[in-house]
Amino acid sequence: MEIVVVNRDVVSDALASYFAAAPNRRFDVLPLLSALCHDDDVVSRKTFPLHVTCSAAAVDAVGDVLMVRHRSLERWRLPGGHIEPQDPSMYDAALRGLEQATGICWHRTASAEPHDVVPVDVRIQPVPADEAGNEPAHVHADFRYAFWAGEFQMFDSAKKGAAFAWRPPLDLPNPRFMFSAYGIWANGSIPY
Repeated sequence: MEIVVVNRDVVSDALASYFAAAPNRRFDVLPLLSALCHDDDVVSRKTFPLHVTCSAAAVDAVGDVLMVRHRSLERWRLPGGHIEPQDPSMYDAALRGLEQATGICWHRTASAEPHDVVPVDVRIQPVPADEAGNEPAHVHADFRYAFWAGEFQMFDSAKKGAAFAWRPPLDLPNPRFMFSAYGIWANGSIPY
């Protein structure tokens, strides 16, 4: 099996597949399109003012979406994070972020990555400056991938101190993503 290194070409390909499924969403990601026109390493977490992150949308049997409480931002978010050099794909980066946030091995519940996986959503998110981490205010271009949790239940090995919540689609912070989550649950497809 060939390991794919996540780089700007991989990001461009993921964005192209997203636009093929949702052509009306180009305007939403103009900052990312602009960054891709330059020589910036959009995959590196040290690239400012914008870099790519990946999140996981785990949808359970009743259509609820797993959210985690981000400690420093004090907001509910999809689990995920920065792309690491060892991540073979953006989908795998989202799955790794899901596992790190929850402490649960999701490889048992997530289906294997198809070759043509398309993000459920791509969202531009502002991130405030972090003086302790010596990071200026910047922007994440967050690629969100869907994972079907089915009958999955949280269990005792869940990460201690982490705040989780299965939230119904109507209670999600992004209305557009609310419709995507509902479509994943209702008919197994993403209503772009």
